[in-house]
Amino acid sequence: MTKQSDKENSDLMIEVIVWMLLTLGIGSLSAIIAKRYGVEYIIGMFASFTVIANIIASKIVVFGPFNVPAAVLVYSTTFLLTDFLSELYSEKEAFKAVAIGFISNIILVISIWVAVEWQSAPFWTGQSAFESIFGLVPRIVLASMISYVISQNLDVKIFMILKNKYPKYLWLRNNAGTMISQFVDTIVFISIAFYGTIPNSFFFSLIMGQYAVKWIIAVFDTPFLYVVKFIYKK
Repeated sequence: MTKQSDKENSDLMIEVIVWMLLTLGIGSLSAIIAKRYGVEYIIGMFASFTVIANIIASKIVVFGPFNVPAAVLVYSTTFLLTDFLSELYSEKEAFKAVAIGFISNIILVISIWVAVEWQSAPFWTGQSAFESIFGLVPRIVLASMISYVISQNLDVKIFMILKNKYPKYLWLRNNAGTMISQFVDTIVFISIAFYGTIPNSFFFSLIMGQYAVKWIIAVFDTPFLYVVKFIYKK
C-alpha cells in the first residue's frame, strides 16, 4: 500500500512538473511571437496571466509536500514575463505591463462583484455554487492587490539594477529579482490575508511553503529566459 502511495505521489509530481514547464513555455512563446509582431504580445500575456491567477487562486492544490493556491504556476510565470520585457525591451515596457495587469485585475474584481450580485434567472440554480467560487472576500482582494503592486514593481527594479551593474550575469538578475520579489509577495499577501485568523505555527509554514514552491519555479524559468534571448540575438 505504501509503495502504491509513493508511486501515485511520484506520478502526480511528474505531472505537476510537466504543467509547470508547459506554463513557462506558453509564457516564453509570447516573447518569441513578440519578436516578430511586437512587445504587445508579452504585455497581453502578462495581463491574461494575472487575471487567470486571481480567478483560479481559490482552489488549494498539492505541490509535493506543500499546499498552495492553484494559481502558483500562472502567477509565478508573470515574473518571467516582466524579465523578458526588462531584458529584451526596456524598464518602461515592464512597468507598463505591471500597470496594465493592475487595471485588468480591478476590472476583474468589479465584473465578478456585478456577476455575483446580479439577480439570477428563475430557472438557474447555480447561484450558491457561483458565490462559493467567485464570492469576493475584501481582505483577500486587498491583500492580492497590494502584494501584486509591491512585488511586481520590485522585481522590475531589482532586475534593472542588477542588469546595469552585472550585465553579463543574466542568471543572477533573473533569479535574484524573482526570488526576492516573490518572497516579499508571499509575506505581504499572507500577512494581510490571514494574519490573526489562523494559528501562528500554520501562518509561518504557509509562508515558507508557498515561497519554496515559487523558488522552485523561479529556478526552472531561467533556461527559458536564456533560450528566448538566444532567439532574439539570432
